[in-house]
Amino acid sequence: MKETIKILMELSKFRITVFVGFSTSVGFILAKGAIDPNMIISTLGVFFLACSSSALNHLQEKDIDGLMERTKNRPLPSGRISKNSAVLFIVAMFMAGSVILYVSANLTSVLLGWLAYFWYNAVYTPLKKSNALAVIPGSLIGAIPPMIGWAAAGGNIFEPQILALSLFFFIWQIPHFWLLLLLYGKEYEKAGFPSLTKIFNNKQLMNLTFLWIVALSICCLLIPFFGFTKSLITTILLVILGVWLIFSSAKLLYFINAIQVRKAFLRINMYILFVVLLLSIDKLVLI
Repeated sequence: MKETIKILMELSKFRITVFVGFSTSVGFILAKGAIDPNMIISTLGVFFLACSSSALNHLQEKDIDGLMERTKNRPLPSGRISKNSAVLFIVAMFMAGSVILYVSANLTSVLLGWLAYFWYNAVYTPLKKSNALAVIPGSLIGAIPPMIGWAAAGGNIFEPQILALSLFFFIWQIPHFWLLLLLYGKEYEKAGFPSLTKIFNNKQLMNLTFLWIVALSICCLLIPFFGFTKSLITTILLVILGVWLIFSSAKLLYFINAIQVRKAFLRINMYILFVVLLLSIDKLVLI
């Protein structure tokens, strides 16, 4: 049983899908200003949909994963789970997530969940096999979960506040992926993916990544103008975090090695976590 759970966690990309659920909760909190049972249940529904989508992605890329050192031991290419069992898991998670989200939230939330599912598996996954810039339209996937949480709390998905937050999540994913590309570009090339490492050298790619990091910080600094923050302290802390991210990432323009890239990858993920926690705390408790 322990081994089965471990395999299913790998198949569902557990660490990524947990963050998808977390970003859904953030959208809910920022819309409603409270934590309630519906938020927890809606988040669970999105988490199940994300598990299904991730498992389907494993199935779609089973052969390619077997070619890369980083992914060859995943459940499907390594043979630790059968294709039929994976399909059963995919269908079960999709049905459970859809029903839970519909019952706990509304049809808008379900449709947004299905849109993210479709975009990831039917648009982004095939596109990245033919276009090195697929990550840009693919980043739409990460912008949708906060919007689902917002809709689940009764918010209008066309309100400027949630559009600004979704843009923040959208921009974050691009440097996040390109930092991974700097680490594993050769493996992507070996697997046959069109890679920016074939178009740009590491220095050029790092310059582009840094520009996206700056754009991420600027986007975050615009969030208070949309009425998300109630406290001047929160706004000041957001400014400090943005300045810290830019200056700490600037060294990548001069010193490029695997250690620096890994630190930058960790730093940008810590940054987005700190920002959404700060916004959530500000909404729940007036600082």
